Amino acid sequence: MGPENQSSVSEFLLLGLPFHPGQQRGFFTLFLGMYLTTVLGNLLIILLIRLDSRLHTPMYFLLSHLAFSDISLSSVTVPKMLTNMQTQDPFISYPECISQVCFYILFFCVDNFLLAVMAYDRYVAICHPLHYTTILREGLCVLLVAGSLIVSCAHALLHTLLLVRLSFCADNTISHFFCDLTALLKLSCSDISLNQLVIFTEGGLFSILPLFIILGSYVRIGTIILKVPSTKGLYKAFSTCGFHLFVVFLYYGTVASVYFFSSSRDSKDITASVMYTVVTPMLNPFIYSLRNRDIQQALEMCVSTVSMQSVAQ
Repeated sequence: MGPENQSSVSEFLLLGLPFHPGQQRGFFTLFLGMYLTTVLGNLLIILLIRLDSRLHTPMYFLLSHLAFSDISLSSVTVPKMLTNMQTQDPFISYPECISQVCFYILFFCVDNFLLAVMAYDRYVAICHPLHYTTILREGLCVLLVAGSLIVSCAHALLHTLLLVRLSFCADNTISHFFCDLTALLKLSCSDISLNQLVIFTEGGLFSILPLFIILGSYVRIGTIILKVPSTKGLYKAFSTCGFHLFVVFLYYGTVASVYFFSSSRDSKDITASVMYTVVTPMLNPFIYSLRNRDIQQALEMCVSTVSMQSVAQ
């Protein structure tokens, strides 16, 4: 690697969230509580799905991997943000920053693909109920999850390799609470035209493709639901895909609303990032458990088993 490709910046300054210094303790407590809720809630979902044999279905298999991806996505950015808020040391080293970019892109992409795969799962469950178990076999589910992970890894690695070839010569201040790819590109003193081209083509494709799969699946589901004459059939169809549809709306709707109604570009990026790295992963366990009878029954059985064991001891 030639001298022109060597970065002269050894660390970056993260400006963090735009709040008054006097509000820092309150925001630290808030985000710490949200992060702990995210980790514990999603771990509980994973544990219940693993322990209860009734939840060993394609839908819950995909849900467990979405929960793991949500934990990972939050863990990439939130702990560092909390550490910076607590220690008053807003710097992040160059290798740590590049790693954060890579893993953030990876798990963000995995989340997108898993939501699309879950939409396909709901499509098969409603439009082809008699062939559901034969179409969505265990091998296919594993293949879809593995494919999502492999494509996401390739996607993240491509952007990371294109990023490390750039030089950062002067300004090292990032107007964000973590190392965001677009924020780093603004600081580079190298030619970023190739990076931007890849973001708009390959990155845009991997962002839009899952959304099209989700929309296509639910358009097809909608046409089937409209043909159902009974209220019972409509309720069954809604209960089958309602939870996932709400998560999709929360995931894409909040980000879209931020970009439509916020005036500042930096404010849009920060608010959107908080939405899909902190808020949405925290809410997913509640969405899938509050009115999900299978999850509730698994939780009750787990609690009763633990109570019986404690009494026996």
